[in-house]
Amino acid sequence: MGIKVEFNPDLALRDIAEFKAGRRKIEECVPENMEVGMVYDFLKSGQRFYYLSDSELWGNGQIPFMRTSGDEKLSRPIASIKILEATHFLDNGECYTKGKYRVIHIFDENDPTIHFEACKILE
Repeated sequence: MGIKVEFNPDLALRDIAEFKAGRRKIEECVPENMEVGMVYDFLKSGQRFYYLSDSELWGNGQIPFMRTSGDEKLSRPIASIKILEATHFLDNGECYTKGKYRVIHIFDENDPTIHFEACKILE
């Protein structure tokens, strides 16, 4: 028997419509009026690990932020973020990961510009 964990090179949250319809918590969704420099909470099911760093080698810890509809269906990056903290906890026997992230850049979803090469931000 092993320990099930997931390593995530990005943060993918649901569309805010999922919260408005009562299907998701606000922390599980992309903020409605996301702003550069602001810090937001996130919540994901499962025990997940995220890249935490200030190393210049990998874009000062910036990772892609995407919208997901589930089943690993992801949008193109909608922002560049930095995960500030991530904590695992149990709720009714289920493992979750919660944390905070800061928005560094916001991208136009219709702009074909590539913003990341592997895990490195292209500035």
